[in-house]
Amino acid sequence: MSTTIIWTIAIIALLGLVLAVVLYFVAERFKVVEDPRIDEVEKVMPGANCGGCGFAGCRAFADAAVKAPNLDNNYCPVGGNEVMKKVAAILGYEVKEKAPMVAVVRCNGTCEARPRINDYDGYASCRVKAALYSGDTGCSFGCLGCGDCVAACQFGAISMDSATGLPVVDQEKCTACGACAKACPKAIIELRPKGPRGMRMYVSCVNKDKGPSVKQACANACIGCGICFKTCQHGAIVFENNVAYIDASKCKLCRECEAMCPTGAIHGVNFPKPLDKEAIKTRIKERNAKAAEAAKAAAAAPAKVEPEVKKEA
Repeated sequence: MSTTIIWTIAIIALLGLVLAVVLYFVAERFKVVEDPRIDEVEKVMPGANCGGCGFAGCRAFADAAVKAPNLDNNYCPVGGNEVMKKVAAILGYEVKEKAPMVAVVRCNGTCEARPRINDYDGYASCRVKAALYSGDTGCSFGCLGCGDCVAACQFGAISMDSATGLPVVDQEKCTACGACAKACPKAIIELRPKGPRGMRMYVSCVNKDKGPSVKQACANACIGCGICFKTCQHGAIVFENNVAYIDASKCKLCRECEAMCPTGAIHGVNFPKPLDKEAIKTRIKERNAKAAEAAKAAAAAPAKVEPEVKKEA
């Protein structure tokens, strides 16, 4: 009996030793050596794990940054330029500073401007509502008002305005992670440059229908009249699918388009002085009159006759 027990213990011990040796060699054969710089980069990251950089979290971003030949395609919107400078210092790379971004709600369909035509009595989710029907109003492109963007924001930068029924972005809290834009099924939230001293212009409408039906659905919508396009002297406004869009890289913040917009769909934000529509309209009128006079004078001027050059025989 005792011999059996001894042999059993010996065999188990020997088997355990053999398995331990096998596991050791397997671990050595398949072990993954991780670059220690990944930990260093992760430590300087904000730790939000929001996915705004395009990766699953800060650890995944750090791993991608270390393996990349440069930082051109890697940027942390939450940490911004300061964090990216630290990352560049760790990796020995150069980093280009980027203009700070902010989330912008491109819907101006307030409760007054966009009257309800039915009542939704289902689960309070924009995504669910969008899957069921076009919404509570005549505009099938506007905000659905259930606050999916608010729930998606980890930084408390978005809230719903009970008076307008629209989301409001706190630019001081917004990190431009893009979570709100991804959560919106109507794609009315866009990340745009904050602009100098926070001043920026944008069209607060994404309705792609034609003018008459748009106006009937929402009094504040872009009706595609083209007045802003004709007014802009910098080529900053383009039209696509019946709705205007302002290119922030070309906009000079003159606010002429905002003054001329008949529905108030174009918004200027954080300007130090209130918009003086009449002064701007007078300026535009005078400029157009001078241009017309110059064109008239050019048309009336006699054509310049080039002297005939005789060819030598």
